[in-house]
Amino acid sequence: MSRIAYVDGVYRPHREAAVHIEDRGYQFADGVYEVIAVRCGRLVDEQLHLVRLRRSLGELRIEGALADAPLKVVFREVIRRNGIVEGIVYLQITRGAAPRDHGFPKSVRPVTVVTGRRARPPDPKLGRDGVKIITIPDIRWQRCDIKSVALLPNVLGKQQAREQGAYEAWQVDAEGRITEGTSTNAWIVTGDKLVVTRAADHAILNGVTRQALIEIIRREGFGFAERAFTVAEAKAAREAFLTSTTADVLPVVEIDGQPIANGVPGSLSEKLRGAYRAHVTESA
Repeated sequence: MSRIAYVDGVYRPHREAAVHIEDRGYQFADGVYEVIAVRCGRLVDEQLHLVRLRRSLGELRIEGALADAPLKVVFREVIRRNGIVEGIVYLQITRGAAPRDHGFPKSVRPVTVVTGRRARPPDPKLGRDGVKIITIPDIRWQRCDIKSVALLPNVLGKQQAREQGAYEAWQVDAEGRITEGTSTNAWIVTGDKLVVTRAADHAILNGVTRQALIEIIRREGFGFAERAFTVAEAKAAREAFLTSTTADVLPVVEIDGQPIANGVPGSLSEKLRGAYRAHVTESA
């Protein structure tokens, strides 16, 4: 089956899908995106993604984009046409195509692109064995809370991690505090079993998996705090883990070559991973 994409109101074969060369997403990264997991042919936490999408569009003052109801129809049609049982749906909305000028065009219509692809769920081995990460300086702009398509610093950081044999890079601000990964949120468990993740300020993206896991943590009665933590605190933690739509919940067993605790996934991380996977099944 050839892949099918939705581009600005039309379903097209993936190889023929295209936007205008002066689309502002291409020219200025003037757009936002969402990645939604598909499990058992259904979208996971769809509404949380749509709420975040509306916030991102509002922060960039992109008006006139497709409303939630027609977007949901497009999502399901992309899933159906591509025969996706396990995979992802990718949504991108840009300000539109206009002659190149930094200021907002006076008359422009947002362009919506939706693609989907089959993909296996996260490798169970990563959950069993844990992953290694490195830390790097956070060189991004000051509005990381907007899910913008401007991801070049994230791309560079992810490549640096791969070149050093790590799964992810956690970014560090000027005060030595971890913000988040290049495509994940960062978490630690302190010696007294307090689960800690940075508050959803302008320095991080409020991940949908992050939001879902916080609800699980509160429901299950685990100790929890939203606050910044340093690299030193992370390396001295009882446990560490990361979260994202595509990564799920993955234990971190090594930071910058230093094992976390005894260097194996911690018991609380495993419990939270299991609880989140149950949530995914329920949500889908």
